[in-house]
Amino acid sequence: MTQTMTVEEARQLVFDRIKVLPAEEVSLLEALGRVLAVDATSDIDVAPFDNSAMDGFAVRAADLAGATADSPGELDVIAHIAAGDDVEGIAVGPGQAARIMTGAAVPQGADSVVMVERTSVVSGDGGMGARVAFEIEPRLGEHIRRRGEEVRAGDVVISAGEKLGPAAIGLLASTGHATVPVYRRPRVAVLSTGSELVEVAEKPGPGKIRNSNSYSIAAQVIAAGGIPVRYPIVADDMETTRAAFEKAAAECDFIATSGGVSVGDFDFVKPVLEELGELDFCKVKMRPGNPQTLGSIRGVPFFGLPGNPTSTYVGFEIFVRPSLLMMQGFSAIDRPVTMARLSHDVKKKQDRRYYLRGRVELVDGEYSASLPNSQSSALLTAAHRGNCFVVLPEGEGVFAAGTLVQCVRLDMEEGVQ
Repeated sequence: MTQTMTVEEARQLVFDRIKVLPAEEVSLLEALGRVLAVDATSDIDVAPFDNSAMDGFAVRAADLAGATADSPGELDVIAHIAAGDDVEGIAVGPGQAARIMTGAAVPQGADSVVMVERTSVVSGDGGMGARVAFEIEPRLGEHIRRRGEEVRAGDVVISAGEKLGPAAIGLLASTGHATVPVYRRPRVAVLSTGSELVEVAEKPGPGKIRNSNSYSIAAQVIAAGGIPVRYPIVADDMETTRAAFEKAAAECDFIATSGGVSVGDFDFVKPVLEELGELDFCKVKMRPGNPQTLGSIRGVPFFGLPGNPTSTYVGFEIFVRPSLLMMQGFSAIDRPVTMARLSHDVKKKQDRRYYLRGRVELVDGEYSASLPNSQSSALLTAAHRGNCFVVLPEGEGVFAAGTLVQCVRLDMEEGVQ
């Protein structure tokens, strides 16, 4: 297939091949950052009992009607209640109070809590048997967290499809979930093709380069929540490429390759993909990364990225990362976009969309986008130092300083406003 796609057409073809992976039961902390597969309900009321929100005294509000700092009300302390204490058998009657700690159960008869800072000891040590003065009239129910205030037993506390952050983990813990069902993380085969490649620990000889793409792709897989499975370097050979792809398809949920997707004499990705599975497209109207290859092998989605490091990096962000998020059940799959004004003139070819590695910053209350001098597809320094892709659309060749452009925020996760 030689048709050249727009970015939107290519993304849609990619997404059409993606299916959400099955759910798996994992421990609560393993679920952090993942998507819940089934509604989670509570087995108890939260809070499970009326409890104090402050260190202070549990009282009957009516007993302190009209109390002020100049004319305090006085009560006798009949109990000292710590968090975790059983309060059955304790009852606060007229003229009485119970010393109470934060989180402790409120005893029968008490309907408010006065914080200790608004009291003074008249006699005793402030504990059981003491007499205490109160300088305020509490509101009914003040500083009491009511039973079931947050959740009732049987309520859905987190719905299927929600991403689990730290607060969600705490809520699940408080409602009895030691394990939860979340969508499985995809195992992603990472293969670098090219006889010119050597491993990173090896010093390259004449005509050789280190296999950096394998590591950058694997790192991007991890950042997207996937599990990278790095395979040995695939030499430029038809049989070697075939064997590597077959193994990857048998062991993984997604295949991401780099190199070998152009039209050179030793580029075997496309012919092997056509032989073993299906090939959807091989060119996209974008720069960097015009040669991109989508297909599948035995139903396993396959995406062939270009060999140049920056082209690989950009292609992964635009096509592969959102695919991996979809496989994990995420609904937000696109990075946030900031509109910013170019800080200098930029020229480009008119027939392609450009994804330039740049930096967006807030300057005098307005976002400004700047670009490094080098945008070479062989260099990753601009991507490392930047925080966005400055997107220049097709159909225009000159963008003057001050032009408002889209900046895809690589320093922000999907779903952030």
